[in-house]
Amino acid sequence: MAEIQIKNVAKTFGAYQALHDINLTIADQEFMVLLGASGCGKTTLLRIIAGLETATTGEVWIGGRRVDHLAPKDRGIAMVFQNYAVFPHLTVFENIGFGLRMAKVAKDEVTRRVERVASLMHIEQLLKRYSGELSGGQRQRVAVARALAMEPDVILMDEPLSNLDALLRLEMRAELKGVLADSKTTAIYVTHDQVEAMSLADRISVMHQGKIVQAASPIEVYRNPAAHFVASFIGNPPMNFLRAEPAGSGKWKVAGETIDGPVSAATPLQFAIRPEDMRLADHGLKARVKLVEPLGAHLLVTCDVNGTMIRAVLDSDLTVKVGDILTLAPQPDRVRWFDPQSTLAVA
Repeated sequence: MAEIQIKNVAKTFGAYQALHDINLTIADQEFMVLLGASGCGKTTLLRIIAGLETATTGEVWIGGRRVDHLAPKDRGIAMVFQNYAVFPHLTVFENIGFGLRMAKVAKDEVTRRVERVASLMHIEQLLKRYSGELSGGQRQRVAVARALAMEPDVILMDEPLSNLDALLRLEMRAELKGVLADSKTTAIYVTHDQVEAMSLADRISVMHQGKIVQAASPIEVYRNPAAHFVASFIGNPPMNFLRAEPAGSGKWKVAGETIDGPVSAATPLQFAIRPEDMRLADHGLKARVKLVEPLGAHLLVTCDVNGTMIRAVLDSDLTVKVGDILTLAPQPDRVRWFDPQSTLAVA
């Protein structure tokens, strides 16, 4: 079992607080993604779990054992970095088996493990090559294989695909989750790329300013963001936000239109809807088209709604041009409501 428990972990660098009281449990064999913008604390948290950084306060437990006082080599982990860190003077076989040889694993066992993980990563035909003969994608596969060869309880990955081009990232994403599931390893993956997070994760922990804002499945984070930041960070383009004024009896005024809401309040809220959840209709929000971007399967239309810019994703067969007045109806079951003071979702 390799359940990970992070209990009340905080980290300060002088007067700067990088992490604020982080509490997170990652299940055995779960693929957890730490997602956030640069500087949010995700890599700092990963390094604390790895033992490369010391928490100011708090505890880290792996497999029911407290490990924050242990050296990295004693924590039962392996790590894959953004930089491939493949040794140029060693063959692929020697690179993958390097950690095993350092641990004085028997030669036959080294061979067995190297061949097994090379097969998992589809690089068994490259074992005799040197790193200078490999592409970027192949080098990244070697780095992942080297980590897996140690048969760790936990594998930690710090933006391992960011140096690859778009096509290689797509290819590696398609393989990585399956490989880790086959190896029965608990994984923590750091990225700022929401597409990677959505496609790879069993759960996503969205981080902002040193805090975990929401930890949930990808579809839950996408459909039901718990805070304004999550709604604005997840999705491309992100959610639209409009001011909603209370109109009594569960009714709300949004851009001059009266809309039913699931909550009653005496103060304004934020009405939020994703661009793909807007439809052309006879009744709804009046929107003047400011920009039309044909994106193949759909049109991304930027509109002015009562002085606020919003976006809508419409069918590419529609004829829409700048200056048109559209009537956009949000799908009622896809609307989210946020408190502008706390920035948290209220419904």
